[in-house]
Amino acid sequence: MSTSQQNLDALQDIRKIMDRSSRFISLSGISGIAAGICALAGAWLARQKITDYNSNYSASDNCPSCLRSELITIAAVVFVVAFVSAVLLTLVKSRKDGVAIWGTVAKRLLWNTLIPMIAGGFLIWRMMDLKQYDLIPAASLIFYGLALINGSKFTLGEVRYLGFAELLTGIIGLWFVDSGLNFWAFGFGILHIVYGVAMWWKYERREA
Repeated sequence: MSTSQQNLDALQDIRKIMDRSSRFISLSGISGIAAGICALAGAWLARQKITDYNSNYSASDNCPSCLRSELITIAAVVFVVAFVSAVLLTLVKSRKDGVAIWGTVAKRLLWNTLIPMIAGGFLIWRMMDLKQYDLIPAASLIFYGLALINGSKFTLGEVRYLGFAELLTGIIGLWFVDSGLNFWAFGFGILHIVYGVAMWWKYERREA
């Protein structure tokens, strides 16, 4: 092996060590796919609930608050299932990579991601109090996109592109509030699946 090749290999090893110390690189592409599937399933179920409510709008036993509770429950279940699956799959990948899942970088990633999401959560809470339900899907996409962009500096660069896509989808959705659920399904469902497949293909395909 030539000296120049040895130097190149050494530089690549140094770069890998620096990446491991400054970025959380154990995000699983499969977790993105799982989150997208959960979101699409939740959107389909929510659509069924809304359709049933609209078809019985004039019925005396129709209950708007019941529909609201059902939609909140669906959203909560989707979030919990997607979050748990992401944590488990990322834990598996981090062990395979030999990287600690709860180090300093992971804490920075979590904190920088949570700040915009918590702010968005309070805004959505207030929107629900004011019964401004039409804007909730767009608002959730916008703040989720901001969260990904803000946290992307502590993880793989592809997360930033997903964040911009979510942000753009949410902004466009502000002008198409009647199709809010469709935008929500596209942002949290389709975009996550596309992102997950791309991440798996780029980083995990060879390992598989």
